[in-house]
Formats: sequence, C-alpha cells, structure tokens
Amino acid sequence: MPTDPLPIPEEVVCSVQHPVDLNHVRQLHDRVLKVEKAQRMAEFFALLGDANRLRILSALADQELCVCDLAALVKMSESAVSHQLRALRTMRLVSYRKQGRNVFYYLKDSHVLNLYREVAEHLDEPED
Repeated sequence: MPTDPLPIPEEVVCSVQHPVDLNHVRQLHDRVLKVEKAQRMAEFFALLGDANRLRILSALADQELCVCDLAALVKMSESAVSHQLRALRTMRLVSYRKQGRNVFYYLKDSHVLNLYREVAEHLDEPED
C-alpha cells in the first residue's frame, strides 16, 4: 500500500510565486539534517570555537605529544592544556597512549586530521 506523501509544513511554503517541484522538496526533506544530529554537530563545532584548542589540535596534527610538550608549544600551563585535552577527548577528537609514566596525546582518527587540514586550507585561500 503506497504511503501518503509527506505534508510540506506551512513555514516551508514560499510566499513568492515560482514553480515548485514538490517531489524534489519531499526528497530533500529526507536528507535534511535531523535535529538531534544537528545539535551534536553544533556542540562539536562549538568545541572547536576555542583558539587554544585549535592550537593544540594543530600541534597534534603534526605528531603525538605529551602534556608538558604541548604546554610549552602553546604557551599555556600544563593544567590548562590538560583541561583542554579532556574536552577534546570527550568529543573523541584526541586520544592518548601511555608509555611508562608518560602519556602521549594524538588525533583520534583521520577524520579529525582531514577536518583540521581542510579548514586550514580553506582559510589560506585568497579572497575572491
């Protein structure tokens, strides 16, 4: 039994008269980011909205480092770096490995590295 087409919410209907392909709009509706995922992504990007966290990520994009090395590189206290690393770990951006008494941090996976590199490259592009 065919299902009824999705109703188009009134707030989506344009007040300007133009041809509308309702089938296309309905298909697009299924691809629009769901509210829950949009919220998770907003939290993710909010976390990246901190310059110190981005500086830490930029250091880790090159190699894994311990807290003391990161602190020296970004000119922050070890405590402040540890706090930022906890936030980055919570969002699964960084991970760590222990070697004896030392703890080394690194970017969690290639997605994080690719995201960092893509944004950095985008910002380096000349303006139109």
